[in-house]
Amino acid sequence: MTRRALPEKISALNDLALDLRWTWSHRSDRLWEALDARTWQATGNPWLILQTISLDRLVEASRDRAFVEELNLAVSERLAYINDPGWYGTSYPKPPLGAAAFFSMEFGLGESLPLYAGGLGILSGDFLKAASDLAIPVFGVGLLYSQGYFRQIIDHSGAQLEAYPYNDPTTMPVFPVLDEGGGLLTVSIELPGRALMVRVWHARVGKTRLLLLDTNHPLNSPADRGITSRLYDESRERRLLSEITLGVGGWRALSAMGIEPEVLHINEGHAVFAALERTRALMLATGLAFEEARWATRAGTVFTTHTPVASAFDVFEPALMIKYFRDYADTLGLTIGEFLALGRANPSGSSEPFNLSFLAGRMSGSVNGVSRLHGEVCRRLARPLFPRWPEDEIPISHVTNGVHTPSWDSEQADTLWTRTCGKGRWMGSLEGLSESIAAASDSEIWSMRATGRKALVDYVRARLSRDLGQRGGDPEAIERARWMFDPNALTLGFARRFTRYKRPTLLLTDPLRLRKILCDPSRRVQLVVAGKAHPSDLEGKEMVRAFLKFIEEYDARDHVVFLEDYDIVTAQNLTMGVDVWINTPLRPWEACGTSGMKVLVNGGLNLSTLDGWWAEGYSPDVGWALGDGDEENSLEHDERDADELYEILEHSVIPEFYGRDMEGIPRAWVSRVRRSMSTLTPRFSANRMMREYLERAYVPAAAGFERLKANNGAGARLLNAWRVEIANGWDKLHFGDLHVERAELTHRFRTELYLGELAPDVVRVELYTEHREGAGAQIVMDRGEPIPGATNGWFYTAAAPADRPAAHYSPRVIPYHPEARVPLEDPHILWQR
Repeated sequence: MTRRALPEKISALNDLALDLRWTWSHRSDRLWEALDARTWQATGNPWLILQTISLDRLVEASRDRAFVEELNLAVSERLAYINDPGWYGTSYPKPPLGAAAFFSMEFGLGESLPLYAGGLGILSGDFLKAASDLAIPVFGVGLLYSQGYFRQIIDHSGAQLEAYPYNDPTTMPVFPVLDEGGGLLTVSIELPGRALMVRVWHARVGKTRLLLLDTNHPLNSPADRGITSRLYDESRERRLLSEITLGVGGWRALSAMGIEPEVLHINEGHAVFAALERTRALMLATGLAFEEARWATRAGTVFTTHTPVASAFDVFEPALMIKYFRDYADTLGLTIGEFLALGRANPSGSSEPFNLSFLAGRMSGSVNGVSRLHGEVCRRLARPLFPRWPEDEIPISHVTNGVHTPSWDSEQADTLWTRTCGKGRWMGSLEGLSESIAAASDSEIWSMRATGRKALVDYVRARLSRDLGQRGGDPEAIERARWMFDPNALTLGFARRFTRYKRPTLLLTDPLRLRKILCDPSRRVQLVVAGKAHPSDLEGKEMVRAFLKFIEEYDARDHVVFLEDYDIVTAQNLTMGVDVWINTPLRPWEACGTSGMKVLVNGGLNLSTLDGWWAEGYSPDVGWALGDGDEENSLEHDERDADELYEILEHSVIPEFYGRDMEGIPRAWVSRVRRSMSTLTPRFSANRMMREYLERAYVPAAAGFERLKANNGAGARLLNAWRVEIANGWDKLHFGDLHVERAELTHRFRTELYLGELAPDVVRVELYTEHREGAGAQIVMDRGEPIPGATNGWFYTAAAPADRPAAHYSPRVIPYHPEARVPLEDPHILWQR
């Protein structure tokens, strides 16, 4: 938290330690190891080293010529990186985006900053790292938890216990943000009967910055000081308060720092209150009413949902929302009923709970899922918000997640990729990358895999020995752990949250068959397992115990290990060394599932259900698939899927891995690895993901926001007037008769439409038909002559191909405005039949 006074020659260590770029760039690793090898190996936290090391050791280092030279090289390299305009600067000489604010409940950047629970947080951390590498101007906004998510402890019986160690800010690479007067920056949030004081912290992530908020302020009550204590607190009230702190407090912190992002990116519904606060701020600045201001702010807001099932939406009871938002709604010029309607599928449903994802959809101009399949699932989940609209037209797209490859590649993989593709391979457009890595020889690839597997075996031995020792384990067991596993054996990995839909115990369906697979003396197989169950998920905890029980009862200690307290460090070691990553979720419950992407850069292969990213990444030459992807899984399919999993291992994976030629190389296996590395690694990288967000979401959002807020919100006022006109006049709009004539190759449609009070240019009349593949097609109908004797009645005509019956076409009316996103911003629709 406080910069330590260092000897002048090594004073730059402070800047190096406070830049989290060291979580993926290892240029300065030798410096930290030289200063304090024990602390570096145990924590990987340079800032902790600087806070705890003795002054004598620092003075000694400042007199070490080699150390100072190495430091100067590291500093020069960092400054060159920071000052480089990067892909964004060179691709956009006239930047279309000043700044984007990326709000997320969790960020997983490294174990020195443990502010994450799982995949969502790791994705958020990788997002910021990729933005830094590409020099895209993104500010992360999150919470600085004093305890964060729980740490897992496995007792002697195999039961999961939870611990919540204190996160000491003085040992974390963060520092407080100062206000204009040099004091600690604090923002306040009005709560019933009190003001919540929120402190603002700052972490450097290369070229990007991460703002972190906490409520552990001396002026807050003891209860309020604990709002940012635990990530995803089980108390619904504290959960809501933490989300208010993130959203409302986060936007106020940006404003207090003079940061005015054109784009707000809501990463999952937890952060949606930032969109409300942004709208309120625009109202105060321009005098716009809420609905007017919402047109401008939603144009500049992007919402990414990671939720695959309706039951996973973050919802709150109306009474709790009324308690904390009655006064806030008043500042928006809304009644509490109007406010609650924003978070309900049925705006008039007085007993319906308040859904943060529904609110996010109504506050955003762009909504996306995190894989192609997840986009389809989201469109189904959102149908209540778009009644009578065809599912394929529900306005939810997808940007498939990606992983920050420099954070996940092993030293051996980095060497191979650097030789074939260059040092800056992940900092540009990725053109030619696939062809370059594909040129690596079989021996190079196989050697890289062997070295990575050996490193994982060494890690497993050291980690298990340490864990056993910390639990006061039997000395004989500790000694045995130091020799377990075979660096030449096929190594499988399975690590994720232990919950029913992920089916972590599918491998244990037939324990005798699994043991036979693992313990074949001529074709050894070993399995590394890790993962946590939510503290309240008793079934998940039993699944953890089941693996420990299998290891004991089936004498599989030499072939299976369960590593407790799954974290980023464990994930990095696993994904660098496993030969095959196994994933067995129920389709389509895995929104994306980025863990399997992390093995790609290291030459690991995937064996997974065709769900999430694997549904679009799989082909027979890059890995293996469970199921055919044509239907959704159910729990009744467990036995069938387990049998298929065993079959794939027995008859495909194991024979191919051990099918060696005269040189000892499994050519078919290496060919599969090469294909996976070259085709999938760039495709599922955070580099590709980040560029997609910029080009498909951020740039259009920034332009839309600037247009609508210009001239004191003139464009937003016009759009809202259009919305009011549509809302007031829609009920009077109706069709008359439909006439169809068959020409030689076309059907000619002529329909009567009575517009009531609506002007013809505020609607669009279309002829809709469903494609044979399932997606819809629209033909705009032309407005012709007025209907004789009618008030504001018109004939509309269109021609359509006659390759299908006329009955397959249906006229419809939808709202129209060149600046409006229909149906996201206005879901009205009227069908003739």
